[in-house]
Amino acid sequence: MKAAPYDYVRPSSIEEACTILAEAGGGAQVLAGGQTLMPLLALRMSQPFILVDINHIPELQGVTSVDGGTRVGPITRQNEALVDPILNRDLPTLIRALSHVGHHQTRNRGTIGGSIALGEPAAEMPATAVALGAKVEVRSASQTRFIPADELYFGPYATAIEPDELLTAIHYPAWPDDTITLFREVAMRPGDFALVGLVGALTVEKGVIARAGICWFGMGPTPMKAKSAEVALIGQSIDTLDAAATADLAIADTAPFGDHHATADYRRTVGRRIFVRVLQEALNMRQAA
Repeated sequence: MKAAPYDYVRPSSIEEACTILAEAGGGAQVLAGGQTLMPLLALRMSQPFILVDINHIPELQGVTSVDGGTRVGPITRQNEALVDPILNRDLPTLIRALSHVGHHQTRNRGTIGGSIALGEPAAEMPATAVALGAKVEVRSASQTRFIPADELYFGPYATAIEPDELLTAIHYPAWPDDTITLFREVAMRPGDFALVGLVGALTVEKGVIARAGICWFGMGPTPMKAKSAEVALIGQSIDTLDAAATADLAIADTAPFGDHHATADYRRTVGRRIFVRVLQEALNMRQAA
């Protein structure tokens, strides 16, 4: 099949892009990396009147250090982000998760912002944004606003970004240099969406967990923040922590579904096991350091 007819525009500024989106009245679709959008257009599962190509807007590209954290432009290519020195220094959890996104070929075109704006519940980037406490910056022709990542997703592919708004940056808060990275996913094949996935970060001060951010992917209709486990971890000594009990709390915050790849019970069982294993391995490495 081939796409239904549409007009193609290539704005050169954020202001121009926002004006086009406002005038389109919900009939426009933003093109970033196009790894999901182009197949949907070809199958006519997406039929916009206007395709807004944002790949030539300089302000939407690149990674910069800012007060309190790191700003990532939404059209930063995933492979560019993987080798970015700022991200490798300041956000190793993001780098770890990003290395599992798709395949090398798709990461050449895929973008950080495109994945986050799409909201695939089994994808790594939305869950990582939630786990790390990121905020997304969105602009329209009339305003700029910031949405916490854990308030961004309503359901599969459903976000708080309005049709006339453009994702213009992802702001990740600073995490200490010795932050512990938690990551594990189970997939049918490397590069596939996860059947079960876990991403997170912990900071430890004097042997006690002082900060925790943990999120599941592939375990519900959105990235599922493990709020109960995060609360339970704060103040716990890494020497006496009960990983199994914490895993039970983390699983309680999920809402897995069954499909032709895996049952909901499979996802809960595997999720609990990988949570225990990842947490124990990470803390053991910290104790041995």
